[in-house]
Amino acid sequence: MTTMQRLLANLFNGWFQLRRRFPAVLLDEMAGAIAAGECTHRGEIRFAVESRLAPLAVLDGLDAPGRARQVFAQLGVWDTEYNSGVLFYLLMAERRIEIVADRGVAARVAPDEWDAICAVMREQYARGQWRDGSLRGIAAAHTLLLKHFPGNDKADPDELPDRPVLL
Repeated sequence: MTTMQRLLANLFNGWFQLRRRFPAVLLDEMAGAIAAGECTHRGEIRFAVESRLAPLAVLDGLDAPGRARQVFAQLGVWDTEYNSGVLFYLLMAERRIEIVADRGVAARVAPDEWDAICAVMREQYARGQWRDGSLRGIAAAHTLLLKHFPGNDKADPDELPDRPVLL
């Protein structure tokens, strides 16, 4: 996508879709899925959805991966005891899905495993299945985290909020 295409997409797409595609009931369901999965492993999942980027940010070269890294830091996903935070970042205007994993997770989970999750989510979203795509992505991340960060005793606190954030 060229800068001009990205600029137009961020000017005219995404802003009206956010609440329609991610209503409160879906955010509640996603929060429940995140919380339930985190009871089985030592990972922490955050989910952030942004309607669009500011036009000046696009012109300055900010893209979805760069913005995902900003949101990762902004939400403190890096600040977990086991360096096991994972951020799902959706940029509605550009139809981009980014998964950013903290260094502990990145050392154990190959990038192609995250890419496979993004592909499944993208396929579901393209069909208009926002609920299924989101919940399948969360479930797949839990599967990977359970494999690489097993166990979660009751003393292990929930370090990050489970409810998805709309930016």
